[in-house]
This record gives sequence, C-alpha cells and structure tokens, in this order.
Amino acid sequence: MLGSKDVGSAYANPLKSNSSTPSRSIPNRLGQWVQSASAEVWIKFLLALVGLGLAFAAALFSTVSRDAGNLWATIILASTSLVLATLVGLVTVPYLARRVAVERMRESFDYDVTRAGIVYVIVTLVIGIAALNTGNNLLYIVVAAMLAAILVSGVVSAWVLRWLELDVRLPEHVFAGRPVAGRIVLHNPRRYLPSFSIRVVSTRKKRKKLTKQWKWEATTFAFPFNRPVDQQWLRLPDRRLRRVTVVPPPPGIFQGMAYFPFVPPQAELSADLELSFEQRGRYREDSFGLATRFPFAFLTKTRHVSLPREVLVYPRIEPTTEVFEILPLVRGEWESFVRGRGSELYRIREYTPEDSARHVDWKATAKSGSLKVREFAREDERKLCISFDNPEPGLISERAYEKAVDLTASLAWHFSNHEAEVSFAIPGRPRTRDLHEFLAWLAVVEPGMIEPQKSAPARDAVLEMNQGAPDEYNIMVTARPRGSLPTALWNSSYFVFVDEDATFKGPSE
Repeated sequence: MLGSKDVGSAYANPLKSNSSTPSRSIPNRLGQWVQSASAEVWIKFLLALVGLGLAFAAALFSTVSRDAGNLWATIILASTSLVLATLVGLVTVPYLARRVAVERMRESFDYDVTRAGIVYVIVTLVIGIAALNTGNNLLYIVVAAMLAAILVSGVVSAWVLRWLELDVRLPEHVFAGRPVAGRIVLHNPRRYLPSFSIRVVSTRKKRKKLTKQWKWEATTFAFPFNRPVDQQWLRLPDRRLRRVTVVPPPPGIFQGMAYFPFVPPQAELSADLELSFEQRGRYREDSFGLATRFPFAFLTKTRHVSLPREVLVYPRIEPTTEVFEILPLVRGEWESFVRGRGSELYRIREYTPEDSARHVDWKATAKSGSLKVREFAREDERKLCISFDNPEPGLISERAYEKAVDLTASLAWHFSNHEAEVSFAIPGRPRTRDLHEFLAWLAVVEPGMIEPQKSAPARDAVLEMNQGAPDEYNIMVTARPRGSLPTALWNSSYFVFVDEDATFKGPSE
C-alpha cells in the first residue's frame, strides 16, 4: 500500500456545500418578491410613476393651452411631456424589464413530450375528428375532458416543482479513479402542498462529437497586405468570420439522477449519490434540474436551478507497478542519506577509527569476534522534498505526462505519512509543506504551465527547487536528459526519469 493512512480517509470527508447558501425559492411568492427587490428598484419604480404622471399632466395642460390659443405654452408643455416620457422609457423601463427577465429566467421550465403524451395526443385527435364527423355530444365531452387533463397536467407539474429548495454537497478532497459520495438535499418549504415524483438531473447538454460552427474572431486589417508590420501603412482593428471546431465540454460533476418519490410539506430529504471522475482536473456544474412527470406522465417538465458547484479532482494515487518498483529504491537511498547520530538504530557495522567507543555494541562484538558499533538515524534531520519538474510542451507524450503526475502524487501521499519533515516543490512557486496544496496544483498542471523562462538552462530550474534546504533529500520526477542535471545534486537526490513511452528509470539505469 502507499502508506499507513487509509487512502479512503482522504476522500471520505464530511460533505460540504461549495457555497454559503443553497439555491432556494421562498415559499411565499409575495415575500420572495419583496425580499429580492432592493431599495434601488423601489426608487426607480416610484420615480417612473412620478415621471409618467408629470408627463401626462404636461400633455393635458398642453391641450388646454392649445385650445386657449397660447402657442408658446403649448410648445413648452408638449416638449416637457415628450422629454419626461422619453427619460422614463430610456432609464427606468429597461432596468425594470431586465429585473423581470431575470426573475423569469430563475423560474424557467423545459418541456419534453413523453411517449405516453404522444399517444395520448394522437388518441385525442382521433376522438376529436370522430366527434366533428358524427356530431356526437358525448364525444365532444370526452375530447374536452382529455384536453383539460393536458392543461391540468401542465399546471400541477409546475406547482409541484415551484419553490422547492435544492442543495448539492460535495466532498472536500476527491481523487481520480476513486468513487466518492455526494449528497443532494431537497427541501419543500410549502406549508400544505407536497411534491411528487421529483428527479434531480443535470442540465448540461451532451455533445460527444466535434462540431463545426461559425465564430467571429478579432483580427487586424493591414495594408499593404504582404509587408512586415513595421512597413505597413494602415492597421485597423477588424473582425472576421471563421468556421471553427467546437470541442465538446468536459463531463460535469453530476451524471446520474436522484429520485424523490414524495416530499412532504415543510420537510427536507436527502439522497446519496456515487460520483466518479476518471481524469484529474477541475469539474464544474453551473445549474441543476428538478424534473417531474407528475401527474399523468404526458410531459417531462424540468425547472432549471442556478447552483454553481466546482470540484477539484486530485491525480490518481493508486499503487501501480512503477510505484512498487521505485519505493524500495527511494527508501534505501533516503535512509543512507539520513544515517547518523540519533536515538533510532540504523544498523550495526564494523568499527572504524573515527567512531566513538561509547557506540560499541559488545554483544555483537562477542558473537562475531570483531569490533562492532551501532549506527543511528539522524532523526533531527529527516527531511525530504518531493519535486515535480514540469516539462515543456511536446517534450513527452500526453500519456507519459499523466503517468508522471500520478506517480508524483503517489509518492507525495506515501511519504507524507512518514515521521519526517516532508516538503513539496514545483518550479516557479515557493516550497510548501501542505500536501493538499501540492495535490491541488498537480490536479490542474499542464506542460510548461509555470516554467519561469523557457530559454533558461535546465539546471537553473532544478537548482531553484533545491535552494534554501541543502540538508533535505530530494525526490524529483523529471523528463530532462541526464546530462542537463547538476552533478552536485546526485548525492542528495533521487531522480525519476520519464520517457516518451511512459516508462520510468532510476538513476542507476
């Protein structure tokens, strides 16, 4: 195993919500409108009423002035009325319209007709045609009842979904390839009305193939065309329309479904959902859907709930073949580096003139017939630094790069459980002792992401990570050639070399 600590304990953390408040709908509609309306909205609304009232009064007085034959008063009053109405229309009406549009978007619904609904509509049409041809009043009543059922289905399903409160709680630490449990909490704040057959689904559109679409791109119009930039006479900002390839978005957080058959009034129900992420990286879900087919399953009505959630997935820390091959070698090199004076016995060896007589092991000496001394580990200097030398783009294949990141995360997780001072280093960033901070960086790292200078020598980036801690033993995963590494670090470092074929080699290979 990778360490004495159970790997499951890292991602079986208490579930938490990524935002301070869940997405909720106040049960009282009037109370929701009053609470969401700020003082600015009320002021603009009252000013709009006052402005329209003044415009209407000015228009009335302009009519009276015209009948009285007062030309200048008519012109002034009519102009004032027109200016006031224009100001209200330009300043207040668009603002209030946007507020109404936002409120409508929060309560937006999607409708999908089910197979049962299609069959029901066809049967209704057939009965309606028969009623028109025969003039049978009973058939008219049946058709009216069937159409009323469709209307009732739409109204009831909307009432079932409205005002429900949704919260999605996700674990704090997630590793790629390890299933974790998320929790979906659904609350019905209504006092009397329950909800039936509620499903929590993802609203992300599924796109599996690459698609082409037209897109405007910023460019520069230059004349003459084929001359260098400094020799062109005219350069103006321009835009051009190009057909680009749209890559399908990465999978979101929520791929499954949580089902709540019955949510009583003023009750809160929760459902655990197993989540799995195959790749490291940042996963985000901007909204979730509350869907229902209640009461007649004619339509699947989905209410969109704006609820941003984000998960940072750490690299894999599974014990692979490469990890089992590297760990014994690294331990041996590290223990050789840290041997010295301390309270923990390291080994018993032959006596040398430099050794103190108080470290002589008389029992081992009596058994072997030669003078033996005890050697202890330097517990006060058991320092270890794990480094990831981020390669430049194109230096190794994508598969090899991902395996190198996973190996670095596995080594960091393993040695963080040892009784030593473990630190972590990456090019261009300060050294850290926080394991999760290091794993969070590895979750989003890309080739050449934080390389200080691409033109800088390779040994400069390696020496940068070793500065300030010469007594530490370094474990570095790198894709650099052996000749580019400084020889001064070979005695205090263990280099793991990554090849393009996703294979790892130690310093002796």
